[in-house]
Amino acid sequence: MKGVVLAGTGSGVGKTSVTTGLMSRLSKTMKVQAFKAGPDFIDPMYHSAATGRQSRNLDSFLMTDDVIRNVAGYASRDADICVVEGVRGLFEGFSGSDDLGSTAYVAKLLGFPVVLIVDARSLTRSACAIVNGFRSFDPDVRIAGVILNNVSGEQHMGKLRTAFEAYCPGVDVVGMIPKSPGKALEQRYLGLKTLRTFAEREITPLQELTEPIDLDAVLDVAESASADLPTSSPYVERDSGLKAAVPMDDAYCFYYRENIECLEASGFEVTTFRPVDGDPLPDADMYYLGGGYPELYARELSENRDFLEGLKAESDNGKVVIGECGGLMTMCSSITDKDGVRFGMSGIFEADARMTGVRHGPTYVMADATSDNPVFKGSVRGHEYHYSDVYPSSDPVYGFDVRRGLGISGRMDGLVRKNSIGSYMHQHALSERDWIGPAIERINRSP
Repeated sequence: MKGVVLAGTGSGVGKTSVTTGLMSRLSKTMKVQAFKAGPDFIDPMYHSAATGRQSRNLDSFLMTDDVIRNVAGYASRDADICVVEGVRGLFEGFSGSDDLGSTAYVAKLLGFPVVLIVDARSLTRSACAIVNGFRSFDPDVRIAGVILNNVSGEQHMGKLRTAFEAYCPGVDVVGMIPKSPGKALEQRYLGLKTLRTFAEREITPLQELTEPIDLDAVLDVAESASADLPTSSPYVERDSGLKAAVPMDDAYCFYYRENIECLEASGFEVTTFRPVDGDPLPDADMYYLGGGYPELYARELSENRDFLEGLKAESDNGKVVIGECGGLMTMCSSITDKDGVRFGMSGIFEADARMTGVRHGPTYVMADATSDNPVFKGSVRGHEYHYSDVYPSSDPVYGFDVRRGLGISGRMDGLVRKNSIGSYMHQHALSERDWIGPAIERINRSP
């Protein structure tokens, strides 16, 4: 399999803008399978918009080595090329002492060469020093090319070309991108601006941004990959004959694709709906509410009483309801937005969710399911990232004892009521052998 990793020297060098634009250009003539290293929901939205294929996450904290290779091979089994966008700097990971969780780890595991993106603003020879430092830091990571971003003009371009010829022999500068105000992606809120629809206007400026990149040179780098990846399904297969309802709109847009596929592999008929647009709650055996921006659409959600009251009624009747982050907030009695306006929610939990403006995360989470947890067992891994806090108004029952991370309060996470659980933690289905199995057992035991 041909593949390449686009990594940065750090955050803010333009990785997502460059990667998305490059994916869009490549997708004009081939099938591109996109991946994002690390726990990220927003960047893959742009990848999917650019390629017309579902982007995937590869995370060496959440997944074993075998699972990462399996996900990569399974997702790209009919693709022509894999393109992986890195996370933060090339070598940043779970800790400061090894490369677990880093882009470098994923590159080595997959056997993909790296194209390093450098912010060359005001740099010439120093850019060479940076690249040579990255090349020598871990010889097992093969840096096969460089993209220089934010080049100020022809004179700067000429100095950079001279410097790289003199100080970085063997490193192919595959592109120099001029400073382009207005074309790069805008940063805000939890990360990059989400896409409501994959409109061409969102991708075209990024495609134009990457026009100076030599596609043939990038393909030559990708051709040198040494990947031989398994293509079998990574999921537990069963025929449960159950139904799951999953809200998917601007308020609920943070889902790992693997979590939905895990449900489908276990025999769930998955129905998606759009509560923000007024869709009623579908009939189902289980409800899975992902994260996103419910606080930005709290008014619309609060007015959709069929959705909220239906969710509460189904929970009261013992249906399994799983909420992650934004889903947790929806399961509370109310959401108070950043302006202090309070909107009623489902009231599954006697708790208030409030936007505090205080950032929690992003951080990896390790937690143990408590005896009160209705649908998860043993030790689990995930990640959390939010600007809200949840304040229970009575003695809460929690489903997770958090060993690493913050949770809701006092290193506890996962409010529990009957067969419903809402947590700040986002789980990845493939961080466990059978993520949804205990929930199916609970559903089948319920009257």
